[in-house]
Amino acid sequence: MTGPAAKTVKPPRKASARPAAKPASGARKLVKAAQTLGETEAAQAPRGRRAQAGEARKAAILKGALAVFARQGLDGASVEAIAQAAGISKANLLYYHPSKEALYVAVLEQGLSRWLAPLARFTEADDPADAIAALIAAKLVLSRDHPEVSRLFALEMLRGAPLLKPVLAGPLKAVFDAKVAVVRAWVAAGRLAPVDPPHLIFAIWALTQHYADFAVQVRALSGKSLSDKAFMDETLAAVTALVLDGVRVR
Repeated sequence: MTGPAAKTVKPPRKASARPAAKPASGARKLVKAAQTLGETEAAQAPRGRRAQAGEARKAAILKGALAVFARQGLDGASVEAIAQAAGISKANLLYYHPSKEALYVAVLEQGLSRWLAPLARFTEADDPADAIAALIAAKLVLSRDHPEVSRLFALEMLRGAPLLKPVLAGPLKAVFDAKVAVVRAWVAAGRLAPVDPPHLIFAIWALTQHYADFAVQVRALSGKSLSDKAFMDETLAAVTALVLDGVRVR
């Protein structure tokens, strides 16, 4: 058709090519898990019964594996013992985790997410003393409530971390470097004494995780443990004072 009534037909636009989203690296996923750990169930999308049952089974496997690995180590643990601790069959366990080593890494990653969470939360905008005190308190609570997580991590470090090195170089270093930068900013702003940020974090880890890794020694020497409320309060006050007295501006 020609003339004034003719309509110009425009060729359809080509869909703009969008780059495919890159899958999150193991480091980013683990850091995100650490940062969001503790979200309420209400904030999560509702799940059907089958999905809930699957999640409960996965949680039981990780819980049972943590108990067995923390007690016997990777070499001493068996898939049969873990399946028994989780209350499921060996075949069912291997459906979720194809090998003992894969399950071991999954347990370590879950534990590391939990232990990273308190460190991942503090920011440059926080009051340094409040943030450090909160980190100490959170780590002591973890030493009291989940000591096997710290013990298993310590066992892995003692054996040279052959299976955990990618995690150490990824998620742990990512959180560590970010928080070292936060402490450096506090020092530069005159809000904290000129302390060495890496060694401050190492010291907090050592002071708080001692009560998990050496709980037997702590009880033998003091006759107490973090499960005793009075001793927990005493430990929190003492460790917090030791650290804050060393970082306060003079």
